[in-house]
This record gives sequence, C-alpha cells and structure tokens, in this order.
Amino acid sequence: MKFSTKAIHVGQAADTATGATIVPIYQTSTFTQEAIGVNKGYEYSRSGNPTRRALELCLASLENGRWALAFASGLAANMGILSLLKPGDHIVAVEDLYGGSYRIFSKILEPLGIHTTYVDGTDMEAVKKAFRPETKLLWAETPSNPLLKLVDIAALAEIAQRARVLSVVDNTFATPVAQTPLDLGIDIVVHSTTKYINGHSDAVGGAVILKDADLRKRIAFYQNAAGGTPGPFDAWLILRGVKTLLLRFERHSANAQKIAEALEKHPRVKAVHYPGLPSHPQHALAKRQMRFFGGMISFEIDGGREAVQAVIDKLKLFSLAESLGGVESLVSYPTAMTHASIPEPERLARGITDGLIRLSVGIEDADDLLEDIVQALA
Repeated sequence: MKFSTKAIHVGQAADTATGATIVPIYQTSTFTQEAIGVNKGYEYSRSGNPTRRALELCLASLENGRWALAFASGLAANMGILSLLKPGDHIVAVEDLYGGSYRIFSKILEPLGIHTTYVDGTDMEAVKKAFRPETKLLWAETPSNPLLKLVDIAALAEIAQRARVLSVVDNTFATPVAQTPLDLGIDIVVHSTTKYINGHSDAVGGAVILKDADLRKRIAFYQNAAGGTPGPFDAWLILRGVKTLLLRFERHSANAQKIAEALEKHPRVKAVHYPGLPSHPQHALAKRQMRFFGGMISFEIDGGREAVQAVIDKLKLFSLAESLGGVESLVSYPTAMTHASIPEPERLARGITDGLIRLSVGIEDADDLLEDIVQALA
C-alpha cells in the first residue's frame, strides 16, 4: 500500500464487536479476564490497549518498520531508547538538537555516568573521531532543531554499523512523509507525535519505531515497567491526525517554501535556514534524501531579544507558543523557549543567536501568512 492508504487503513479495520468504522476509544484501565491467565490479549491499559495498538501498527507501517511503541510524549519515547544504556556507556550526539534532548543527556544521564559528546553532524569525519570503545549510541536530528541542518542519514547509518553502535534519528521535523530513516540503515526512529503526526495541537505523545525484535523487546519492557504510555483518548487523537498527514505536510512544505524565499530577499533578515532553498549549504543532500522540505523555518535579524520581541508583538496570525507541526502557524524564540536549557556560551557556539526566530508554518493561505510576516518585520 502507498502512504495515504496505510495512514487510513493499517491497524484500523472495522471494530469486530460493533462494526464501528473508526477505531473506538477503549477508555478503560483494566480488562475482564475469562479465567486466571485467560484473556483476550489485554489485561491492563498501561501494558496494552486496543486504541494504542492501532496507533502503533499504523506508525510502524508509515516508517516501514516492524514495530512501533507509543509513549506519553516525545521525551518519554527518548527515555525508552536511552533505557538501553548503563553507567559507563557513551553517546555521540549531533550538536544541533532539541533542548529537551540536551536536558536529558546533561541533567539525567550525565549524573548516572552516561556521557555525551556533541559533534557537527554535517562533518562525518568529526562523527567518526568522537567514537570511543564505550560508545553505544549515535543520536541525530535531521533536519535539526532549530537551525535546520541536515545529516546524511545513509552515511550516518554506515558509520554506526561499522562501529557496532546503535543509530537513532529523530524524525519529528521531516515525518515519514519526507524521509524514512529505517530504509537508509538507521536502527531506531523516534518521534514527538505531538507535532506533525497529530497535527492539531490537541494531544501529546511520542513513538519509537524499529525493525529489530530484541531491541523492541527491551524497549517494550521499559515502556510497561516505567509506565510512560499515552491514554486511549490521546492515542485516538493522534491516530485521527495520521489520516491527513500527507495532505497537511504537502501544504506545510509549500507554504514554508514560499515564505523562506521571501524572507531571503527581505532587507531586515540576515540569514534564512530552510533546506528547500538553493542557498542552504546542504540543499543537494536535501533533494537527495527528502521528498518534501517541511514546514519549519528559522531566520535571524539584528537587534537581539528586543528586536525579536518587537516583531513577535506585531504578528497577528503566528501565535507565540511552544511546539510545532499543527495546522496553525506558530512562532517561537529558541533562546528563551525550546533551547533555554542549553547554557548561553554553548547555545551561541552552536549558532542559536539572540536574533534567531523559529517559525512553524501552518496550512493557512500562504499569502496571508507572508503578509503577516512582512508587516511585522516592517
């Protein structure tokens, strides 16, 4: 089946009990058993729930994986993967990544004796040199948050395979519409399903998708033991969002392309970060690796925080808010929001300046959105 067909049908057959066309919300904490040790596949909703199961089956199919495990948030999904590590292990991570991931690495894992080395993901030699005998995990976002840098996924997978290190790609920004890292040799894909997959800013969730049976078993044990699973209603909302993912992502990408091209010509804008622009340093890689360039843009202006605040105050259609990937357009200030957990010297060294603005371009009319940005910059 092609993508849109899978999004609507996989894991979503008519309910056998009632014939309901849409997967029901099995809003129950527990399941009645026929006898001791005899049940219908479910015992307790933390361990498994039919609505969550439908979502997991669908997400696995979209990423061309064998299994998916749904979590209560993207960071909970991250922890599911990181549960594979033990004290003394080492992570190599691409330096331009979500501040919440950095916070886990630095504030939770570091005190446990699990150390992280950050590298420029555009430099494969730097990635190789960062490996140690105790390296167990290679972690990347592509496109990255918030500078939209790309990592050569196939090259990354090859490096990890040669070193016998597990590779992880956070595919939240691109979604399986734009790229499927498992097909390029990556071991594990992680998502904040809160974002594009849900697409309506009304549910929080995460997912881990993979092909290896042993890894699935180990992460599933953590999923059940730690209990960071989504409730049935959140799983149902995210599954509903999946059905229109391709249609929405096409529109997000088209709108973002138009806005990025206009921003690049604006006299107040110093730099625009968007992989769909020929000026992007990795535009050739983006064309080779991605089917769409996505709805995320970041750009820089002079004047620091004060100038950024003045622009944000003028915006009418872009709401100042955390998160991304919803049908509505959002603006955020990475310095004080998504990447506030990164110390200032490190943040600035990574290129996250005080004049950086991040846009999550929605599916409204592109001309309206562009007009809003232009009047705010004026």
